[in-house]
Amino acid sequence: MILDQFRLDGKVALVTGGGRGLGLGFSTAFAEAGADVVIVDRRPAPEALAAIEATGRRAWEITTDLLAAGPADLAALVADVVDRAGRLDILVNNAGIIRREPALEFSAENWDDVIDLNLSTVFYLSQAVARVLVEQGEGGKILNIASMLSFQGGKIVPSYTAAKSAVAGLTRALASEWSGLGINVNAIAPGYFATDNTAQLRAQEDRSAEILARIPAGRWGTPEDLQGAAVYLASPAAAYVHGSILAVDGGWLTR
Repeated sequence: MILDQFRLDGKVALVTGGGRGLGLGFSTAFAEAGADVVIVDRRPAPEALAAIEATGRRAWEITTDLLAAGPADLAALVADVVDRAGRLDILVNNAGIIRREPALEFSAENWDDVIDLNLSTVFYLSQAVARVLVEQGEGGKILNIASMLSFQGGKIVPSYTAAKSAVAGLTRALASEWSGLGINVNAIAPGYFATDNTAQLRAQEDRSAEILARIPAGRWGTPEDLQGAAVYLASPAAAYVHGSILAVDGGWLTR
């Protein structure tokens, strides 16, 4: 059956920032598709664990601040995931931050923190997970979260734009190297979604109206809008998809 290709039965997914917002949407979608899920988040997320377990799947939580984690810490985290779950098949690099400040005044801290979490952590986690996937010998899926700012410049978010542009390039680079190993590396580029990262924009009536006027769908996205794309890219249905940046944006890029 064609729909069976979208199932994730027997798989284990690691979702960073998986306890809330878009990450919670990914976590619950994978569970509903049959995967067990490991959530990594900087705060406890009991509601997320309950939502996953309600589907009948296993759930684990690792509470840690990825911003403070170096390459060795991230490798240890992945080893911990495998120890708990017995294996690992899917990584979603969802955790990220945004800092807003005009480029002329942009601080070194705001630059370094965003680049460290949104780009360097993505690489080192992907590297650690890919090593596990190679050892397991069954391939796997790595899904990065890009952005509209992987394609555009944005305003007063230079470090975020730089990091998300680099995530798109890194996705293609890793896909080029790892596709022959049976590892699919792809990315989703969300448009403007109602999350903590956009709370400041949505609170500005004029700016919010300006954004909505450009979205053909006429609304902010919700985590549910990303679930189908994530399950697809993590599933056998996307076995021949490598290095793609899938925009889920309500039509933003058409204008």
